[in-house]
Amino acid sequence: MKIEDFMLPCPSKKFLGIECFGCGTQRAIVLVFEGKFSEAFHMFPAVYTLLLFLMMIGVSFIDKKRNYGNIIVFLAIINSIIMVFSYFYKHFYLQTH
Repeated sequence: MKIEDFMLPCPSKKFLGIECFGCGTQRAIVLVFEGKFSEAFHMFPAVYTLLLFLMMIGVSFIDKKRNYGNIIVFLAIINSIIMVFSYFYKHFYLQTH
């Protein structure tokens, strides 16, 4: 069995035929763990900010003494901006060129 057998399908792509802002996330994370860092970035440019965001959420659950709220919000905003920019770049700029 491969890890790809356990990946969840994108409901937007499956039912509407349109990729969502997060399409490619699972595959990009697998590529990071396989050491294919450049391929992961090309698959989903926000993969590294997403992993950092998830890591900070994990740290905030472990380290209750410090407040990580501002860092988490900042990373969420940065991640969202990268996701939106890369979505429009992939679907509008790359398809016309």
